[in-house]
Amino acid sequence: MQFRITDADDGITVRAFLAARIAPSVKMLKYLKYRDDGILVNGEHVTVRHRLRTGETLSLALTDRENTEKLQPVPLDLPILYEDDDIVVPNKPARMPTHPSRDHERDTVANALAFRYREKGIPFVFRPVNRLDRDTSGLLLIARNKLAAGRLTRAMQSGQIRKTYIAVLEGDLPAEEGVIDRPLRRSAESIIVREVCSPDAAGAELSVTHYRVLARGGGCTLAEAHPLTGRTHQLRVHFASLGHPIVGDDLYGIPNGRFARQALHARSLVFPHPATGESMTLSAPIPPDMDELIGVLFPGVNL
Repeated sequence: MQFRITDADDGITVRAFLAARIAPSVKMLKYLKYRDDGILVNGEHVTVRHRLRTGETLSLALTDRENTEKLQPVPLDLPILYEDDDIVVPNKPARMPTHPSRDHERDTVANALAFRYREKGIPFVFRPVNRLDRDTSGLLLIARNKLAAGRLTRAMQSGQIRKTYIAVLEGDLPAEEGVIDRPLRRSAESIIVREVCSPDAAGAELSVTHYRVLARGGGCTLAEAHPLTGRTHQLRVHFASLGHPIVGDDLYGIPNGRFARQALHARSLVFPHPATGESMTLSAPIPPDMDELIGVLFPGVNL
C-alpha cells in the first residue's frame, strides 16, 4: 500500500498519519515496525516517529511473505465470485469444510486457496472473516492481508456486514416474518452441538436472527434469514427451536431422506470494502441440489 504525501500532511509523523488513514491495530503496527520493509519512505526504512514531507511516498508492506504453516495446497474445485488484492470471495460447495481439522486436512476451502495462490507464486495465509458449516453452501469472505482482516473483523463486530441465507424448513412456519432472539451455548454433552439457553446461563451468547417467509408448499417453508450475530450453527438451532428445523439437518432435525444435507445456502453478502470503504454486494446462485428441491416443493418460485 502506498501513499503520496501532500501539503495537508506535511510535518506529521508516520504514526499520526497511519492512525488517521488506516487506524491500524496494535498488532498490525507492531508487525509493520519489525519488518525491514514494513514502513518505507521513498524506499528507505523509517520508524513511526519519522516526520513526513510533501512529495514523499510512504509504502507499507501488507502482503504476506510466508504461507500458513502446515496448510497443504490441494487442487480442488472452488468457484471464485470476486477477488482483488485485499479479499477473495469463493462460492463454497456443500460438503467442503471451511478450514482444516483432524478429519479434514486436504479437502477444505483453505487447501483450495493455498493451491490457487501457490500456482500464482503468491504467499497465502488463510484469514476467513465468516465461516460456513461443511454442508452449508454459499459465500465466504476471506481477507488477503492483515489490514483487510482487521478492518473486516471490526466491520463484522459493528454490524456492517449483512449476510442473507436461503433455507428450506420442515413444516409450515406460522409467521410471515419474525425475530428469533434466543441465546445459544455449547451443549454440556458435546463440543459440537449448540443449544438455546436462558440469558443468564453459563456460556450464554447473544444470538439474534431475522427471517421472512418466501413461500410455503409440500409441507415445508422457504425462508430468507439474516443472522445479526454469527454464532456456530445459529440458524440451524434457531429454526429447530421454533419446531421447524432445516430440511436435511441430521444434527438438529429429523433425517427423512428428503435431502442429503441441510438445505441452507449463504446467498448474499453486503460489506464495506476494506481498502476503499465502498459498499459491496455479492450474490451466489442457488446450487443445483437446492434448486431442484425448491422446484419440487415450491413450483413457480424463482430465486
